[in-house]
Amino acid sequence: MPVFSYKGRAADGDRVGGRLEADNASAAAQSLIRAGIVPIDVEPVVVRALELKELQRALGLGLPSIEDLVLFTRQLHTVVKAGLPFLSGLRGIAASTQQPVLREALSDIVMHLHTGRELSECLSRHPEIFPELYVQVVRVGESTGTLERSLAELAQYLQEDKIVKDAISSALRYPMMVVIAIALAIGIITTFVIPRFAPLFEILGDDIPLPTLILLGASTFAAENGMAVIATLALTIFGLNRYAQTQPGRRFKLRLPVVGTLVLQGSIARVLRSLSISLNAGLPMIEALSTIARTAGNAIVAEKVLMIRDAVERGDSMQRALAAAELFPPLVLQMVSTGEETGAMPEMLAEVADYYQRETSNSLKNLTAMIEPLLVIAVGGIVLILALGVFLPMWNMISKVGGAAA
Repeated sequence: MPVFSYKGRAADGDRVGGRLEADNASAAAQSLIRAGIVPIDVEPVVVRALELKELQRALGLGLPSIEDLVLFTRQLHTVVKAGLPFLSGLRGIAASTQQPVLREALSDIVMHLHTGRELSECLSRHPEIFPELYVQVVRVGESTGTLERSLAELAQYLQEDKIVKDAISSALRYPMMVVIAIALAIGIITTFVIPRFAPLFEILGDDIPLPTLILLGASTFAAENGMAVIATLALTIFGLNRYAQTQPGRRFKLRLPVVGTLVLQGSIARVLRSLSISLNAGLPMIEALSTIARTAGNAIVAEKVLMIRDAVERGDSMQRALAAAELFPPLVLQMVSTGEETGAMPEMLAEVADYYQRETSNSLKNLTAMIEPLLVIAVGGIVLILALGVFLPMWNMISKVGGAAA
């Protein structure tokens, strides 16, 4: 169906704009009038084969960050809490949003809200921005009249999720920077420095030290196969990244000695916090577990969540279902059991999520403390090899010159 861009005025006099699908310009104008918008300009959108913006979205680039989504959720919560006209408030948020993709999505949401659709239905049109759990919680908030509380909890949930992700990224950033710096240093030395010393080293004939032979061999290999090495590294990184997004890749990440534990703890904390906010919003347990399984982001965790859902659906208690999943320690099972007995399951799940978040932070600190000495040793070893490779031949030549002079 053709797409038309429009400009018009809403019933309150505010200027609005966006895109909509219609059979022709006249049908588009009629749709706007039915939505309470007086059309000023309606033009067909020329669809190109592949625009840069569309390519970026296909690659997942340019999408709103968690910070953008948190800010939007807090702003929308303020609009609802203050009792402002919803459409007018949402248009104001869209106008003040700096993120282009989110701003365009909000304009589309405003347009479809004018047609009488629910907010959750409009949000679901943009799954690349608003995850399924977000839409489900908003839907429950709309149906139960608790949208203000639902938005406040969503903002808190997103903020906590961001804290965990930032902690993991921060812990891994330092070793990654060191490894990249070492790789660059080795590449520069073997490509540009060693070749300049090679004629000098050849004077020694067969008396070249082993570290120097290693450097010369690496330098020669890099000079003859430099582009092939770079292409291989790029393809390897791309392939590993793609593999990490597959089900076997996600399973493999959880089996890694230290990183796997961090990923698992972060995933469990996210699942428990998601379940807490879903139940607090009034989403039924089975539906909440099904939604969380689809958005878990990890194959093993998703399978465990589905196991828990099936057990609860058969009539098992939450505590027994979690125990059968063999994913949670006894302390967590005790807290969930207490939550079932006292009717405070969402609060207990939030406490358990906080527990896992603290465990993740402690694991990250231990990881950093363990990695730093290893990095120092690795850097020292590489510097030693480079120094010996360059200076040992010089010492040998000086010794030979000194012996000849004597």
